[in-house]
Amino acid sequence: MTTLSPENSLSARQSASFILVKRKPSIDKTEWDGFFDENGHLAKSRDFICVNILERGLHPLVRTEAWKFLTGYYSWQSSQDERLTVDSTRRKNYEALCQMYQKIEPLLENLHQNFIETRNNIKYQQGFHEMVMLFQLMVEHDHETFWLFQFFLQKMEHSCVINIGVGKNLDMLNNLITFLDPVFAEHLQGKGAGAVQSLFPWFCLCFQRAFKSFDDVWRLWEVLLTGKPCRNFQVLVAYSMLQMVREQVLRESMSGDNILLACNKLIDLDADELISAACVVYAELLQKEVPRPLKDFFL
Repeated sequence: MTTLSPENSLSARQSASFILVKRKPSIDKTEWDGFFDENGHLAKSRDFICVNILERGLHPLVRTEAWKFLTGYYSWQSSQDERLTVDSTRRKNYEALCQMYQKIEPLLENLHQNFIETRNNIKYQQGFHEMVMLFQLMVEHDHETFWLFQFFLQKMEHSCVINIGVGKNLDMLNNLITFLDPVFAEHLQGKGAGAVQSLFPWFCLCFQRAFKSFDDVWRLWEVLLTGKPCRNFQVLVAYSMLQMVREQVLRESMSGDNILLACNKLIDLDADELISAACVVYAELLQKEVPRPLKDFFL
């Protein structure tokens, strides 16, 4: 059996409690402001805040500032004055980038015949334009949208979004199904061959299209940004979603294409319920003798 460190044991208990009890109220503005001392330094640890975000979530009035810490826009050790300086610097840098682009845009149009078409398509690749919209809805200024989205992509590049991470996720998802659900794995490797590999949009878009509201999308994304309750939590989320169609797939002996259709019908999901289910899967892993690839990936 996997040896649990005190930290992992705590995470397991927290994961279990998250599913067993009704979620506490989200972190509101009053509580969030209480996390800081008189100089604006965080008086609570990063781990404390991240665990509370996992278990409770963030009130909309808190989300923008909290995400600036979660993405790395702000340092966790910064003071209020330092954060004001960071905001000013990021605004100036964004404006400088915009001015630079305006200067080189005519040159690029002359040198590259398909530049305009390529430029217009960039935001639509992999649905990035949909993701950007959620950041525009969250913050007030363009420079905040630009930097928060950039930092978000950097944080998620080895888990969601970037193709190099998506392939690894799909491989680990296959391994996880084989380990935890061999009956389902056998069907997926036979009649359902190719179904799991076709689920790459889940990871590319960070599950954005599976939820009933923007608040649900933000709720999952902020949990992924915390790194709690474990690394690569997004694969446990995908496993939990597959479990939602498992019985139908086996009962109807679905082929790969039909499995994909069933998965694409997973919409209007509740983020808290999905996070809870994934936390239970994590707690289950902690109680098993996990093979090395999965252990290194999650534990």
